[in-house]
Amino acid sequence: VQLQASGGGLVQAGGSLRLSCAASGRSLGGYSVAWFRQPPGKVPEFVAGITGSDGLTYYTDSVKGRFTISRDDAKNTLYLQMNSLKPEDSAVFYCASRRGWTASRLPGDYRYWGQGTQVTVSS
Repeated sequence: VQLQASGGGLVQAGGSLRLSCAASGRSLGGYSVAWFRQPPGKVPEFVAGITGSDGLTYYTDSVKGRFTISRDDAKNTLYLQMNSLKPEDSAVFYCASRRGWTASRLPGDYRYWGQGTQVTVSS
């Protein structure tokens, strides 16, 4: 599976962005998928995920109520709608997928990664 993330950019605090992650090579159907982010000088951190088994969504606490992860299997694309953005959300965002059907917040559990898209939120 090849993943291509897009949609990042510069936005003011309180604004919104929608990230997309287009998959090619095989269908994402049945795969668990997730978004991670990496602030400057820090390790990648889990943001949001969808299980492959039943489409259950789960989020890190700091984005609950502001971010929404979704997938369109017909378009083979993963999305992350980000609202009420804060300066501390600034990071390179990565999409990732794994063959397991269960939830995971661990970067090491994901085999396939997109190239990352920069999100910068100004105060």
